[in-house]
Amino acid sequence: MTWRPALSRGVVLRHDRVRETDLLLLPERVVVLRGSAGPVLRLCDGTRAVDGIVAELGERYPAAPVAAEVPGFLTELRKEGWLA
Repeated sequence: MTWRPALSRGVVLRHDRVRETDLLLLPERVVVLRGSAGPVLRLCDGTRAVDGIVAELGERYPAAPVAAEVPGFLTELRKEGWLA
């Protein structure tokens, strides 16, 4: 994919040190991220294409099914309007 995902305007990724979890801060809403969602979204800075994100995650987590799951995950977040 040539899409270079980035957080949409008004969406902020934060790490909550008290809860030890990542959060997406949206206008009038907070989304608690589970598992590896935070590390995936940290790579969505508008400079990497989806294929590059998948490749980098594949190196970090060689046993994980990143190629099968990450593109769909990012597409769903785009449909929600959280990624541009």
